[in-house]
Amino acid sequence: MSHDKSYFFSGVGGSGMLPLALILRGKGFTVAGSDRSLDQGRLGAKFEYLKSQGIALFPQDGSGITSADQILVRSAAVEDSVGDVVAARRVGALDLKRPQLLAELFNAAPVRIGVAGTSGKSTTTAMIAWLLHQAGADPTVMNGAVMKNFVTADALFASALVGKGGAFVAEVDESDGSIANYSPSIAVVNNIALDHKSMEELRALFAGFVAKADVAVLNLDNEETGALVINAKVRTFTYSLRSGLADLHCTAIRLAPGGVSFDVLEKHTRHSATIEMAVPGEHNIANALAALCAARAYGLPLKEAAEALKGFSGTKRRLEVVGEAKGVTVIDDFGHNPDKITATLNALHAFPGRLLIMFQPHGFSPLKLMRQEFIDVFASRMADDDVLIMPDPAYFGGTVDRSVTSEHIVSGVRASGLQALAFAERGACGDKLIELAEPGDRIVVMGARDDTLSVFAAELVERLKR
Repeated sequence: MSHDKSYFFSGVGGSGMLPLALILRGKGFTVAGSDRSLDQGRLGAKFEYLKSQGIALFPQDGSGITSADQILVRSAAVEDSVGDVVAARRVGALDLKRPQLLAELFNAAPVRIGVAGTSGKSTTTAMIAWLLHQAGADPTVMNGAVMKNFVTADALFASALVGKGGAFVAEVDESDGSIANYSPSIAVVNNIALDHKSMEELRALFAGFVAKADVAVLNLDNEETGALVINAKVRTFTYSLRSGLADLHCTAIRLAPGGVSFDVLEKHTRHSATIEMAVPGEHNIANALAALCAARAYGLPLKEAAEALKGFSGTKRRLEVVGEAKGVTVIDDFGHNPDKITATLNALHAFPGRLLIMFQPHGFSPLKLMRQEFIDVFASRMADDDVLIMPDPAYFGGTVDRSVTSEHIVSGVRASGLQALAFAERGACGDKLIELAEPGDRIVVMGARDDTLSVFAAELVERLKR
């Protein structure tokens, strides 16, 4: 990569774009960008933060791209008709997709830790980042979520680290097939479940990812990931909550509303450790085991890594308690596919309290692909007194098939005898949540690809106070 070129990020506010832009800026590159949300006057704090980091911002109309010496980097949401893309073609600027650039940076690092899987990637990436940071490894980290441990007054959107060490830790994505671009030293696969692609496509993508690694960290509790162990031709480091067949497994698990503690045993060394974390749910124990395995593959002692995990404070929008008012707790959560929704509902149902769930699908296309799976997960995981409320899917422009809507999901859930409602607008969902909420209830705001969901959740707390 040459510093003679500057980078222009179209969609710079996106969860995968912002940290990549920050990494390049931290490495001394000239970085600018645009975003549809900026043009719409949304998420002002995020864009002020980017400007404070020396990233110039422009409208998404092509006015920021004026030279062939610029490199356009765009997210999957930026279509060919967007002004930035049109301008890049007009002036002869190179047009890169976000995963291409990330893979180039990642593959150039001496030690490459790629974190993949349908669910848990962001939290596991944050855990590994924290373990390496605490060990003094000073890693570079690319995450799709804000890592609470690294948030400061000067780094409010800490989804990236720019370190001087040789390790590059990155959350890698299978949804667009770009996982095939990465060549990891340590390949972490948390789980494999239906999300953006068919299971046949997913099996091939994850098997290819593992095949390129020096060591693969694999979850024996997930059937699809466990199958990768059988066919793996690389060294594997396996983990499980309960199976002694795994290289690292739990010997005791203790759950609490605000966190977990557990004991782990490493099979081949017989070393053990006790871990306490302020993040809830068995799914976070699985994430922690994956992070511990990656840390062990990197060379950290088990005791040292386990001790560091006690200080892990979580990631934004992962079962994050926003506030409490009038006896009602409001939780902000990234759950957007059946696997993540299952983990969230299981964690919450381990303790008393009705759930008022507002689920905003992260797009019309995923809703169509997983229509029956969404119906099934809510029908099987909701309690009898829970209520599901859904607005129409997140939509920020572009061409899309809107034949399947939120009404199709709630109709299926109602057919199973549970309470479910759909409203076209999210504001109406908020009104209904406030109307229904009673002391002891937990309101859960679920969804992805829309940062205003966090704003919505905070507004619910304020409305409850009034």
